[in-house]
Amino acid sequence: MSDSAAEQELIIEQIEIGPMQNFTYLVGSRTTREVVVVDPAWDIDGLMNHIAERDYQLKGALVTHYHPDHCGGSMGGHNIEGVSELLEKQGLKVYVHNEEADGLKKVTGISDNDMVRVTSGDTLSIGEVDVEFLHTPGHTPGSQCFRIKQTLVSGDTLFINGCGRVDLPGSDTEDMYRSLRKLAALPDETLLLPGHNYGHVPNATLGETKQHNTYLKISDLDTWKMIMGG
Repeated sequence: MSDSAAEQELIIEQIEIGPMQNFTYLVGSRTTREVVVVDPAWDIDGLMNHIAERDYQLKGALVTHYHPDHCGGSMGGHNIEGVSELLEKQGLKVYVHNEEADGLKKVTGISDNDMVRVTSGDTLSIGEVDVEFLHTPGHTPGSQCFRIKQTLVSGDTLFINGCGRVDLPGSDTEDMYRSLRKLAALPDETLLLPGHNYGHVPNATLGETKQHNTYLKISDLDTWKMIMGG
């Protein structure tokens, strides 16, 4: 399949959801109408209705990391809907990085049987569309991004104007530096789809992002650690 045909085949929807400006994504194949949902949280009924209205077939859930605003669970004394409520409505698998799986279980209460543990470089086929899992630790130990042709769903690893926090339990300054260098090496035409609507635009190419995102401009580890306080 040519690059242009592959791009036409791709379903990719960016959905802002919840009070923290989260982005949930639908990724899938126009030929088969099969999709997966990335970071389902906050309003599971709304997401399921959205999928049904478009006659999509939901085949799985992908989780970038285990923080409750992305996958559900208790946060700040409030319970956030997420993968647990999704599984109650439809039997499917939740794809999570191997180093994040135990954290996801603890936060959401789902079981080992509900999850597919993946590692960097693994791929998942959704109809005619392939998703590559990229391990990008730093915000959490098992944070991962999803690369689909020239599109990158980056979770809380990389935002349009920033990057994920590294002062939380399980975060690591040097890991984040290495993860951002990995993402910066991707082609400039790659479309960046972040985990929150924190930027001046909801999405941008990596080339555009490199022009104004300070964190992608830092290529020296010592400078990075000084700026990040690591």
